[in-house]
Amino acid sequence: MSMDGLLKFLSKVQGQNNAKEDDAEVIFNSLKHLNIFPRKGLNLEAFYRYLLGDLNTPLSPRVHQDMTAPLAHYFMYTGHNSYLTGNQFSSKSSVRPIKKALQNGVRVIELDLWPARNIKSVVLHGGNNDVEVRHGGTLTTSVKLLKCLRAIKEFAFQVSEYPVVITFEDHLTADLQEKVAKMVTKTFGGMLYRPEIDGLEKLSPESLKKKILISTKPPREYLETQNSNSPHKSEKTSEEQGDDERLRSSRTNLFSCSIMCFANQDQIDEGEQLQEEDEEMKIPEYRDLIAIPAGKPKGGLEEWLRMDAKQVRRLSLCEQELEEATITYGKDIVRITKNHLLRVYPKGSRLDSSNYDPFVGWKHGTQMVAFNMQGYGKHLWIMQGMFRANGGCGYVKKPDFLLREKDDFDPSVPLPVYKILKVKIYSGEGWHLDFHHTHFDQCSPPDFLVKVGVAGVHASKARRTKIVRNSWLPEWNEEFKFEVAGPELSVLRIEVIDFDKYSKHDDFGGQTCLPISELRNGIRAVPLHDRGGVKYKSARLLVRFDLKDPQDCSE
Repeated sequence: MSMDGLLKFLSKVQGQNNAKEDDAEVIFNSLKHLNIFPRKGLNLEAFYRYLLGDLNTPLSPRVHQDMTAPLAHYFMYTGHNSYLTGNQFSSKSSVRPIKKALQNGVRVIELDLWPARNIKSVVLHGGNNDVEVRHGGTLTTSVKLLKCLRAIKEFAFQVSEYPVVITFEDHLTADLQEKVAKMVTKTFGGMLYRPEIDGLEKLSPESLKKKILISTKPPREYLETQNSNSPHKSEKTSEEQGDDERLRSSRTNLFSCSIMCFANQDQIDEGEQLQEEDEEMKIPEYRDLIAIPAGKPKGGLEEWLRMDAKQVRRLSLCEQELEEATITYGKDIVRITKNHLLRVYPKGSRLDSSNYDPFVGWKHGTQMVAFNMQGYGKHLWIMQGMFRANGGCGYVKKPDFLLREKDDFDPSVPLPVYKILKVKIYSGEGWHLDFHHTHFDQCSPPDFLVKVGVAGVHASKARRTKIVRNSWLPEWNEEFKFEVAGPELSVLRIEVIDFDKYSKHDDFGGQTCLPISELRNGIRAVPLHDRGGVKYKSARLLVRFDLKDPQDCSE
């Protein structure tokens, strides 16, 4: 294939109508190091290497959306309890998951602030004079706040230059709030955005590049000693008696603590649940840090839905509260989230770090759908897929129907079919490089099949290819067609499994989720990821995508 032939292929098959000779030359140059590359042009093997290569991705690697709109007009890649390494009840706290989240493009990091439980500090200084990050009311360990702040500073803009928001769930005394203010100011310096006269409604991701914003509202009083029946007192008492290790190893106490967590965790997770709108902050240095004020006004959700659009605030609801609110206030939530920020977080009973359906929040305009990034599963894969859009920068512009000024979108009304998506699964390769030769079967190559489906406001049932038996280089050549309503709020789910007729559970061979509205037409190399969302080095599929308007499709 000559340079001109490749240019025709890019235009006619790949749908790259604006492709230029420079684009074809880049592809040629990327293959010249291969021994298979002939001087006159691409032979079949070299062309195949291009098709399955890193230059032929299904998504654009560049930020291409308008980034000058107000923050409230974007979905933000948001973490929940970003410091935990595992489950929500007894895992370790560390800066490692914070670093990992930022390296994956997460833009909203949550830190729970508590007075240190260090007995030595109490003896030497007569009280707790340090701040730590931990999941209150549980058996999780703690990590120093300063370590978390330094990790955020180091990794905040390695992947994306768009702003990072730190949400503090504050359970501190006034003197510790003052200490946090000094700590944050010293650590971030000029990176820290300080609120100005102009309100948040005028600030955009573009204007806040490489800035860090603090979002919090301190509790009305010192919560650690507020509720005699909360896990906080149980936790503090165990520290005072020096029996923390015994509590961890005791099944009886563990069961009791877990029951209390189920009953109280939603209140523990959100310090702002106990706040009042007319509360005055005692520490001006701390108040001046807050770029995005958070908290519930008097009167609860109904009052929040009547807030002034010019005074942008953030409200937090647990997933159950949002689901209940959408029954009565669906259109109102869409209207208010055009200007104000809404954060939704997992319910307290998700101690295993599982997650919920993010589309409930997204279709109501929720900017911060907070997820546990510690585990894996279908919903986390969908979240990762959604934020592969817009160059993976961590900000995705809301669809226009959620931002219309005159006509509020009604989430309860089904969306019409916007697009028809055809997906043809050709073949796959690379598993023999990423997996041991006995990983799937002890005595033979794997028996791969591919599951394909659409997740979103109009989900479709997953379809399956045939099983290709005993092959590390399977070929399927099967096409599936999907009707897509609201492509901006839909992702394509692809999962490869090794069929095992002797077991109830098939082996996992990789997965990916791709934002449908951003799929590039044509034959594309689709990288596969492990259960945690980490991309494999070699395993990938060769897939053809054809996304069109219904009227342009012919059988």
